[in-house]
Amino acid sequence: MPTGEKLETVTEAVTKVSPAIRTVTLPVMGMSCAACQSHVERALRGTAGVEEASVNLLTNSARVRFNPGVATLDNLIASVRDAGYDAALPSEAAAPQDKPSEEGALRAKAIFALIGGVIVLALANAQHWLAPMAPLLFRVTPRELEWAMLAITLPGMVWAGGIVYRQAWTAAVHRGTNMNTLVALGTGAAFAYSLAATLMPGAFVRHGLRPDVYYDAVLLILGFLLLGRWLDARAKRKTLDALHEFMKLQPQSARLLRAGREIDVPLAQVVAGDVVVLRPGERVPVDGVVLSGVSSIDESLITGESMPVTRKAGDRVIGGSLNFEGALEYQATSVGADSVLGQMMRLVQEAQGSRAPMQQLADRVSAVFVPTVLGLALATFVIWIALGGGAGRAFAVSVAVLVIACPCAMGLAVPAALTVAIGRGAQLGVLFKGGQSLERLARVDTVVFDKTGTLTEGRPEVALVRAAEGFREEDVLALAAALEQRSEHPLARAILSAAEQRGVRVPAAESVRAAPGKGICGIVDGRQIAAGNAALMQDLGVALSEQCGGAAGSTRIFLVRDGAIAGTIEARDTLRATAGDSIAALRGMGIRTAMLTGDTQATADAIAQAAGIDEVWAGLLPEQKLEKIRELQRAGRRVAMAGDGINDAAAISQADAGLAMGTGADLAREAGDAILLHGEPRQIVDAVLLARRAQRTMRQNLGWAFGYNLLGIPIAAGALFPAFGILLSPAIASAAMALSSVSVLANSLRLRRFAPL
Repeated sequence: MPTGEKLETVTEAVTKVSPAIRTVTLPVMGMSCAACQSHVERALRGTAGVEEASVNLLTNSARVRFNPGVATLDNLIASVRDAGYDAALPSEAAAPQDKPSEEGALRAKAIFALIGGVIVLALANAQHWLAPMAPLLFRVTPRELEWAMLAITLPGMVWAGGIVYRQAWTAAVHRGTNMNTLVALGTGAAFAYSLAATLMPGAFVRHGLRPDVYYDAVLLILGFLLLGRWLDARAKRKTLDALHEFMKLQPQSARLLRAGREIDVPLAQVVAGDVVVLRPGERVPVDGVVLSGVSSIDESLITGESMPVTRKAGDRVIGGSLNFEGALEYQATSVGADSVLGQMMRLVQEAQGSRAPMQQLADRVSAVFVPTVLGLALATFVIWIALGGGAGRAFAVSVAVLVIACPCAMGLAVPAALTVAIGRGAQLGVLFKGGQSLERLARVDTVVFDKTGTLTEGRPEVALVRAAEGFREEDVLALAAALEQRSEHPLARAILSAAEQRGVRVPAAESVRAAPGKGICGIVDGRQIAAGNAALMQDLGVALSEQCGGAAGSTRIFLVRDGAIAGTIEARDTLRATAGDSIAALRGMGIRTAMLTGDTQATADAIAQAAGIDEVWAGLLPEQKLEKIRELQRAGRRVAMAGDGINDAAAISQADAGLAMGTGADLAREAGDAILLHGEPRQIVDAVLLARRAQRTMRQNLGWAFGYNLLGIPIAAGALFPAFGILLSPAIASAAMALSSVSVLANSLRLRRFAPL
């Protein structure tokens, strides 16, 4: 592959979004069903400068990718408002603590409407089943009872159901339809029919119609609808618990050491470089590096690691983690959105606002659902009239059809499961980057591992130094350390650590240049020095003798001075404790495993045998790793690639699902579809299991949502009446409608109980 193409591939892997394109998440108000979601999405996508728009009914938000040179935030908000809904800037969004008050209002209105509906139902049947207990009711005429029912129904419609009618009217003004349209038409028609029967009963009788009233159905329909919305709101809040937990982790202030004095300042005033004082029992306010003190830190809610970790001078602490028994002083390194917690929150928010491919089917159906239901309701009315069912019965059946149809369940089926799964993953230290990422991971049949830092600890240690004739071991270490002083490679750190332990003086190096995947070259004391693997030696034309061989399982670095071998350094890395069990678990799930590494075949075989890996490819450069992933894909494999270095970025990006290991500060820039914060192989198993469980839940939800409507609408239309004499009243249809969306959310919430390996 040409160098230019390789560079382009790696660049795409690390930064997938053009810097000219901006992404924003806008809160959207007024949505109540999948049809609303579709309207808002179409409005945003039709805005000049918008490349992509994804609307999430669960979080009531829209994630928009747009060109700020063409579209502004005001343009986006105006498009949403033109569609009949409302939007605001992200900073104006309601805080999580505002949600319970919204839930309280919904609950109060639902209770009011339901109690009113029960009272009206009792009054409608008073003279039949309440007569023995209330003889005085015989003195009340049916007309007076109807006026009493009207007096109770009106406040219920205006106060409790007002939001439904307002949203339906707004949609109609903007030539749209949604769930509120169905309910408003159904209850409005029932109320209008009942009001006419109350005011002009004689006219009904003269035209052969019974002056029946449906005031009870109006209130019960609204009551069940609002009850469903209240339960939905509660369930939605629970699905977002993971994000809320992250928000609670961030303290509101920090204690800084300035001019020898401790002062408390708001978190927003903390900047990188400040010295933070942390006392026992406090949460770490911002990321930083420990200057003094020793303590145990609980990072479980951030990294997924269940055991507290010891932090001392030189160690990093993560904002939001909990300090136990010791006092620490540390220097702030990253704050706000740049911190690990800030990046985690952003990733979780973006992922929960993303769209899974499975959502596309629901979207296509939702786009035409409400108009179709309106047509079915009208057809039902006409058919019942034609078959001699009577106008009253035809009317009631048509209202039931309008009410039972529930696009809410379809709109929530996928995002509900997706949101709970992403939230649960975040609690376990697995950050999915969106619905597509999760679905891709659920379908993989092959997991490919990088070796160093993924299957192994990534902290190799120098096990042996061999010096050629005319050199000492200290000379070999000194020359290698001189080249590696500015390298972040694990082998470089091992060499520098060995030189420090032996007290070796490290000279300065000049003109240092790296050969990716091979080694490093430079000038030390005027002599040409190179340190690297056999591939680098071949490039330099240096012949390797049999004496240069090393023990199996070790990584060999050859040191060359002026074209001649000066010695070799052998380093060994240890297999991670969870690697073997994780590989076995993947095999048990029917997933094949493979390893790609730039290390020698002998070292790779030793690690692979210890871990139980199925296939091994060693001695690979970054572009060769990329090509190997492509080969597997051409063979029909669905591949997940797990790695932790920039050299793995291209392969991770090429894979069907990329898994980035580690908790570095550049967390959000990883090329993976998921980030494994603790960096353990067992988290790969957890991620795949959770993705598969989430996909199964999405399918169940969609099956229920579609099946409910496929069965519910015909039953409401009277399909069972000829054979069994069964008809659904509008009130029962409303209860069934509320049950459908609540069932979808309840099924999704089961993912909160997902247990890791």
